Amino acid sequence: MRKAQDWLSEQNIAFDFHDYKKVGLDRAKLENWCEKLGWETVINRAGQTFRKLDDVQKQDLTETKAIELMLGNLSMIKRPILENDGKLLAGFKPEIYAEFFA
Repeated sequence: MRKAQDWLSEQNIAFDFHDYKKVGLDRAKLENWCEKLGWETVINRAGQTFRKLDDVQKQDLTETKAIELMLGNLSMIKRPILENDGKLLAGFKPEIYAEFFA
């Protein structure tokens, strides 16, 4: 998160930070992200929260199940999710951000 915020500031790109881990996230927004990016991209399988799930919860994961898991524990959502002019980007890589804003 910090790297993305620093990069945006260094490039003089204005942004609003919505900390959904603190203030929440509504189902419609999460479903929109999953529709546009794919739920497999939005869920953070590498994070501790996901890895700590028991195998039954991880088994046969579908979009519906993934959305319920993410809504139940917002730490399972990949961060950051960047929204700009109707386009979305998940995660942070400087070269991809540069291309995204070109």
